[in-house]
Amino acid sequence: MMDASDARLLIELQRRADITAQDLGAILNLSPSQAARRRARLEAQGVIAGYGARLDPTRLGLSVQAFVQVQMSAHSADNAASFVRLVASLPQIVGCWTLTGEADYLLRVWVSDLPALNDLIHHRLLPHPAVARVQSQIVMDQPKPDSGLPVWV
Repeated sequence: MMDASDARLLIELQRRADITAQDLGAILNLSPSQAARRRARLEAQGVIAGYGARLDPTRLGLSVQAFVQVQMSAHSADNAASFVRLVASLPQIVGCWTLTGEADYLLRVWVSDLPALNDLIHHRLLPHPAVARVQSQIVMDQPKPDSGLPVWV
């Protein structure tokens, strides 16, 4: 069972995964060792699945973010597995979801420029034998940056 301190701990970790037990304890009104034990318990329970760093895409030379919808021409387990393997092999694709509706997959991609997006779509995605159609939307701005999951008790 999670209590209000666990919820606050998760919110803080989503804001700053490198927070020390000392700082976390101060925020939660707990000792550093109590805060560390709570964190360890939530990790052991699998509530905290891992930690990562947020990188600045522009400093990595990535200036174009896009969402790419992919519609499959044939829906078989082999085609889906083959397409998912392709997606997993392309580092430009940073997220992939299967969908209901017209598109079968939604891909979130980061590339250096429009020619790189064109190359990804026309030379990597469209040639896949099970892909029927690809539609892309280029992100113009992101008014709300990626954030953590909502946490309630």
